[in-house]
Amino acid sequence: MEVVIVPDAKVGGELIAEAMAQLLERKPDALLGVATGSTPLPVYKALAARVRSGTVDISRARIAQLDEYVGLPADHPESYRSVLGREVLQPLGIGMEAFLGPDGTAEDVRAACAAYDAALAEAGGVDLQLLGIGTDGHIGFNEPCSSLASRTRIKTLTRQTRIDNARFFDGDIDQVPHHVITQGIGTILEARHLVLLATGEGKADAVAATVEGPVAAVCPASALQLHPHATVVVDEAAASKLKLADYFRHTYAGKPDWQGI
Repeated sequence: MEVVIVPDAKVGGELIAEAMAQLLERKPDALLGVATGSTPLPVYKALAARVRSGTVDISRARIAQLDEYVGLPADHPESYRSVLGREVLQPLGIGMEAFLGPDGTAEDVRAACAAYDAALAEAGGVDLQLLGIGTDGHIGFNEPCSSLASRTRIKTLTRQTRIDNARFFDGDIDQVPHHVITQGIGTILEARHLVLLATGEGKADAVAATVEGPVAAVCPASALQLHPHATVVVDEAAASKLKLADYFRHTYAGKPDWQGI
């Protein structure tokens, strides 16, 4: 696992956007896995700027969704499909025909989960999956003690998660769905390159457990240690609990520029 410590979220966003740009240069039809939330927004902003400047051709790129609410209509403004449409697809000029996501409104949710795993495989697999991390170490909606071999499946949201997400639903927790479809940890680990971005002191404990702790279901993100190409990009605050921070700075500073992340 490579750990890259950056001054702030903007620099982290630029770094990851450049990795995406280099991937698209090598593979114009790359499948990019994206996440919702505020953390990855600097990545999308930086990538969109490259598209507007003409330095990145994204005309053949495809986008894959990490998770989705169950029972929320696809056109609901807070469905993750809608959120990604506003924050990723529209700024990048990518149409819905290049978008892959689970059907959160399916009558048979279990079948919808299996269908999404199959769709990702049929598409050739995710080339680069961008991830955020929760303060408890969750990735996607794989909460602590999720199986490290789990596939795309339905998960029940904790009350705290629903309280946290109520801000997107007029502050009304009753409007927040109880269930989500999420790529499982086993599904996530099949992506060719995993890039986790974490910013802020509130993520420091989770980052330390992910990078330097044991591989354990109690910290789902620790499964990234098992991946052959996983990159963790953190700002100084999120890196504050890392015992090997100086080593990570040293190794990245000595890395050839052409290698990227």
